[in-house]
Amino acid sequence: MASVALKSFVGLRQQASTEKPHYFFTSQSQTKPPRKLKFQVLASKSSPRLTNRNLRVAVIGGGPAGGAAAETLAKGGIETYLIERKMDNCKPCGGAIPLCMVGEFDLPLDIIDRRVTKMKMISPSNVAVDIGQTLKPHEYIGMVRREVLDAYLRERAKTNGAEVINGLFLKMDVPKDGVSPYVLHYNGFDGKVGGVGEKRTLEVDAVIGADGANSRVAKAIDAGDYDYAIAFQERIKIPDDKMAYYEDLAEMYVGDDVSPDFYGWVFPKCDHVAVGTGTVTHKGDIKKFQLATRKRAKDKILGGKIIRVEAHPIPEHPRPRRLLGRVALVGDAAGYVTKCSGEGIYFAAKSGRMCAEAIIEGSENGKRMVDERDLRKYLEKWDKTYWPTYKVLDVLQKVFYRSNPAREAFVEMCADEYVQKMTFDSYLYKTVAPGNPLQDLKLAVNTIGSLVRANALKKEMDKLSV
Repeated sequence: MASVALKSFVGLRQQASTEKPHYFFTSQSQTKPPRKLKFQVLASKSSPRLTNRNLRVAVIGGGPAGGAAAETLAKGGIETYLIERKMDNCKPCGGAIPLCMVGEFDLPLDIIDRRVTKMKMISPSNVAVDIGQTLKPHEYIGMVRREVLDAYLRERAKTNGAEVINGLFLKMDVPKDGVSPYVLHYNGFDGKVGGVGEKRTLEVDAVIGADGANSRVAKAIDAGDYDYAIAFQERIKIPDDKMAYYEDLAEMYVGDDVSPDFYGWVFPKCDHVAVGTGTVTHKGDIKKFQLATRKRAKDKILGGKIIRVEAHPIPEHPRPRRLLGRVALVGDAAGYVTKCSGEGIYFAAKSGRMCAEAIIEGSENGKRMVDERDLRKYLEKWDKTYWPTYKVLDVLQKVFYRSNPAREAFVEMCADEYVQKMTFDSYLYKTVAPGNPLQDLKLAVNTIGSLVRANALKKEMDKLSV
């Protein structure tokens, strides 16, 4: 399937396969090309220099995290292996990516199904607020299908020298010293149809676990558990006249009916819409929440036909351990999904690239062995850059997703242009947008007012229902 899908990728954006490696990007607008930064080699002087070969690294998992990591490693002189079981995997994912990801990861425009410039946030009482009025003409949120994006990133990694293996990772033998190889055990499916595959082994010097929320690599290093949400999504083919409504529009529904701690969504794809929801606290009721989401959007998807049903766990916070020895976790395997928004694609790809850069830097482009100190630089950089974002969104979810009155206040707050500008600037470019002190004070007062009004309304409604 991947080879068929890739035929349409060329044309709208010139590919960068012949360009020089670009290891250190800053999250910037498409209009500003990424600035290449110099880096200092930080490999330990005690790290042995490799002879007659380059450093060998296996990336387990072929999603955005794995694809980005494998491409970066291969460009940096590392002998790279990427192991992925499902080459046509369709992860149940809203598929939204920020504008900065298109430029930063040099994505061709024809893998983006829709450019969303308008959003509707719909409250528990079905009050709809239009969002997007502060966007500039060139700004948009990209909507992709994971099977297309993932296949593209894997193919690009392969083009740059990574060996892509269709296989199921089973376990690994951990060495007792700092130079012996990790021995990976997996079932290989290359050239095979069906069956359990052929048992194989692979020796490598380091491992990047990019194998999702149920990561076997995480289990191998005893990385610990985390809370997770269940995401449930249906792809629905709707009539052309109704699809026109969603041409550049996405919808988000909040309320106890669609999820007690998350939101429901209708996101446009190439020729269908993705309708879904998620929850951490009431996983057993996920189908009931999905039915409610469809009911809320009923008139706009009437006559639609479900063409695919998908479900998958989504981590709620980083794992207790993300690194051990020469093994590091990235993407969902590490727990890099934001609360409140549930965003994970950009952070997966970014963490994969950051981890690969640390390996390249520490190994002097594959010439030396790496150790835990080299990989830890990736975690230090990641936490310094993104930890504040995760904490802010965690607080927002706790404040505004805890009850229907709080959700009503949240939707009311989203109507404010200042809120929209700050939100989109931060989301599209992955930077903390500087605020205006007076506007921030006004926002705080308005937020408190919205919460008070919403709670007062709830009390009156409760009286009427008695």
